[in-house]
Amino acid sequence: MDKIDTGTEHLIFEKENGVAVLTMNRPEARNAMSGEMNEAMRATLEEVELDPTIRCVVLTGAGKGFCAGGDVKGMASSGDGTVGDNTIDAAIHRQRVHQRATAGKLFKMPKPTIAALPGAAAGAGLSYALACDLRVMASNAIMTTAFAKVGFSGDYGGSYFMTQLIGSAKARELYFLSERVSADEALNLGLTNWVCEPDDLMEKTMEIANKLANGPSVAYRYMKENLNRAMNGEVDDCLDLEATHHIHCGQTEDHRNATKAFVEKKEPVFKGK
Repeated sequence: MDKIDTGTEHLIFEKENGVAVLTMNRPEARNAMSGEMNEAMRATLEEVELDPTIRCVVLTGAGKGFCAGGDVKGMASSGDGTVGDNTIDAAIHRQRVHQRATAGKLFKMPKPTIAALPGAAAGAGLSYALACDLRVMASNAIMTTAFAKVGFSGDYGGSYFMTQLIGSAKARELYFLSERVSADEALNLGLTNWVCEPDDLMEKTMEIANKLANGPSVAYRYMKENLNRAMNGEVDDCLDLEATHHIHCGQTEDHRNATKAFVEKKEPVFKGK
């Protein structure tokens, strides 16, 4: 894989064959967020979204964890959430902007996103995982909201993503009680799509990522928008949007080539056109 400089070792960015792999890299802290990581994540996701050679994005963590969320030790030393700002309003605005540029970007960018969990996804780290379109968990990985344990209400969209995935009642339980959710339970609840042995995690993830990177990227773009809009949209709005996107896809070279390949009983080759 080609390695691209992110300006910090706290986030590794590699790409190959249309797949971008972003690795949160603070294994000694279970990949807890740092200021450097957060800024690199924002900038890198912006770059990835606009790079036409990248057709699928994988987010994972180094070592035995995915991401422990915010750096609780750093919070304890700072004493509040304003860190470097003079007012609480400035801190709120900064957090809003950053959340939209990271978790919001993973959820909304017109490319498939996959979270690969080698270990614990907690707090905002869980929010990152749930913001992705798909999740693959190692069998020994766990999820936990964790916010209540440190007196937080939650951030990075986790309450929205979890409620959409598993419903309000179960989401409230997991937020209020901060229980640990095993990989098998996550699979049963619908919080993850696949569970595999730890040694097979990245192989399984890259198998899925490569399949998506070689798929009909124009159709995926519109599928993702359709599905996201359907989460809160009126049925007529969804029907109209589907019609617009379906007809648009029918005009693509990918569609024409795929239908021809189907008739000829061949595997289609998608070019994103």
